Amino acid sequence: MDTEGIPFYCELPIQIRLSDLDPLGHVNNGVQFFYYDLGRIHYLEKLQGSPIAWTDIDMVVVHTSCDFLHSIREQERIGVQSKITALGNKSVRMLQRIINCDTQEVKSTCVTVLSGFDRANDRSKPIDEGFKQRARDFEHDPLTPDKP
Repeated sequence: MDTEGIPFYCELPIQIRLSDLDPLGHVNNGVQFFYYDLGRIHYLEKLQGSPIAWTDIDMVVVHTSCDFLHSIREQERIGVQSKITALGNKSVRMLQRIINCDTQEVKSTCVTVLSGFDRANDRSKPIDEGFKQRARDFEHDPLTPDKP
């Protein structure tokens, strides 16, 4: 996915650990999903202005896909940029990318869909309207409903 020209208002620097590397000295593709999780948590905490209360989570990941564009090497300074691109009644679509912080080269992109989740009844539920408004304000965008 081409993300050039798309504004990202949230970035989290990532420290590459030795255990993240494959035998060729590249960050393992599977590890990048962990980086995206960290970026998503950082984004959501920034949006709500406080740490996530894990016992109160009311959204779950229902889909994620990633395009690996360029290898990430141990010595690179990287960051995860995250944004919400669409809001539906029961879903939130996020776009994320890992970039080289020095060159701005996009290393990979990720699209994730989250669904509102009712823990007590173990089923989907509408996304909180207050959350939607905070996302619209943060992204400086009306965030149209998610369309398949």
